[in-house]
Amino acid sequence: MKRIRFIQFIVGITVIFIGFTAFQIPHFTDETVDTWNEEVETMTTTETNEEIIEKIKQAKAEFDELPIDAVIDPVWKGIPGYNGRVVDVEASLKNMEDEERYIEELLVFDEVAPEIGMADLDVTPFYKAHPNKPQVAFLINVAWGNEHLPEIINKLNEHDVKATFFLDGSWTKSQPRLARMIQEEGHEIGNHAYNHPDMATLSEEEIKDQLERTNNIIKATLDVTPTWFTPPSGSFNDKVVEIASDMGMYTVLWTVDTIDWQNPSTDTMVERVVTNIHPGATVLMHPTKPTAEGIDEMIVQIREQGLEIAPVSSVMSEQRATGPQIESVEEGEHWFNAKHYRTAFES
Repeated sequence: MKRIRFIQFIVGITVIFIGFTAFQIPHFTDETVDTWNEEVETMTTTETNEEIIEKIKQAKAEFDELPIDAVIDPVWKGIPGYNGRVVDVEASLKNMEDEERYIEELLVFDEVAPEIGMADLDVTPFYKAHPNKPQVAFLINVAWGNEHLPEIINKLNEHDVKATFFLDGSWTKSQPRLARMIQEEGHEIGNHAYNHPDMATLSEEEIKDQLERTNNIIKATLDVTPTWFTPPSGSFNDKVVEIASDMGMYTVLWTVDTIDWQNPSTDTMVERVVTNIHPGATVLMHPTKPTAEGIDEMIVQIREQGLEIAPVSSVMSEQRATGPQIESVEEGEHWFNAKHYRTAFES
């Protein structure tokens, strides 16, 4: 009887252990298993160079894009061009040699410049980049708001975002330490006139004085000469744009306004921006409390729309965008380079 009870005890323990183990092991659907099997089969399949070249040529027919010329739009004024792209068959084949199979992520592209770039256009202001470019720019105008600048810069750094700070000349003269802090963090520096005047009401000499004094103080403080100018309050005329151009600066305005100087609630401001954001957008902001509190969420939601955030010079250039930085990688997603193919969480 004791022996039977002992056997029953052992059997019971075994059943409990098996049940617990079965509960711990994840159960995968047949569809998931089939997908894994297909990936493994693809990864272990080798192809001849001729087969790889044929697939590269097919990709070339699908992915090649013609360049687009810069134009002056009757509403949006200057719109930069956008480089085309062509698949480099020879370089792509070389990139796939070690893998011995065609991998789309290893295609090599060459950019093709348009015949007419933004530098070829007549003098004109710019409001936005080419709508095919999945980038946006933050224009941060600085003439006040010192107490909010460190927090804004820290949050930009946390997300590895570079913006363009347009500096008021008198502010730069009085706040050289803060101006250097902005530059040292890798942000682009632009000209925002000297003392926040209404540029459209100034004489030619006064316009030149505003721009020259600001460029001179920025050069003396930061050893850079701005190539972009944005007028205070968006007030300008053709003469302002022409004089800025004579000084080697493009004039840029904006398509999305935070209106942060009116001190809206942070949620309202963020919603206003992300609702109106678009490829090639320029987003105006200032060192204010709403922007300091909301820039973090703006960055996250803009990237969720597949847009990269970059300085004005990058966004307005004809160069193709590389795509948004990724905040996180979901388990099971793959990333590639020329030597590797692995899931994001493999060691």
